[in-house]
Amino acid sequence: QGKFTLLRDTRTDGSFLVHHFLSFYLRAGCKVCFVALLQSFSHYNIVAQKLGVSLTAAKERGQLVFLEGLKSCLDLLFGEEKQQSGQPSPLQFISESASDLKALFDFVRTSLTPAGSDSWKGPVLLVDDLSVLLSLGATPVAVLDFIHYCRVAVCYQLKGNIVVLVHSNEDSEDEENELIVNSLCHHSDLILWVEGLATGFCKDVHGQIKIIRRVSLELTAEQDLVQIYQYKIQDKNVTFFARGLSAAVL
Repeated sequence: QGKFTLLRDTRTDGSFLVHHFLSFYLRAGCKVCFVALLQSFSHYNIVAQKLGVSLTAAKERGQLVFLEGLKSCLDLLFGEEKQQSGQPSPLQFISESASDLKALFDFVRTSLTPAGSDSWKGPVLLVDDLSVLLSLGATPVAVLDFIHYCRVAVCYQLKGNIVVLVHSNEDSEDEENELIVNSLCHHSDLILWVEGLATGFCKDVHGQIKIIRRVSLELTAEQDLVQIYQYKIQDKNVTFFARGLSAAVL
């Protein structure tokens, strides 16, 4: 509880980690607020069904609060957004001059604040993916402020967890995105960094994952624990193995 996990991908797609955490927390009985900026609800639902979880059922029983970013953006841009219970759209900043993410934070806080009848084990905020907010016009400072306030509300006040995906490319000229990535790395309790193979595409090894446990955050003068594995994505699961020990190689 109270942990901030950063999912970072470079030269590959790390969305399989998002699907894992979404199904994992729903099966664990946690209340999940999913800010989905990259794909539609049906996309996440189809993948979740393969993993044995129904997002539709989770929404109906109030366990999952789903913000479909693609639909909200279109509704805002074409003036079809209907205010629910007098509240502004969570992505209201798109149609305003100031890139203020306060409405999005209020949506997260309201979604995860437990009601009297709630019996969920703990709140979880899941964001896929944070880089999209920059593309929609938010400034890096606004995005970092949003994450900071979410950490205070979810991790410290509600004793929940936050999982955020960001795309990164060390050779990129997108300085704003790299600023976001580097800042989040300094604040994360756990970093799962998925990278494509430096040697290019391989049928039996899809990439490598670097697991960084931020022991240094606990001010114990110890170095961060780093583990590196390679992986292969299959239809319903992912196989991990030590570097160079793929079944195809052996």
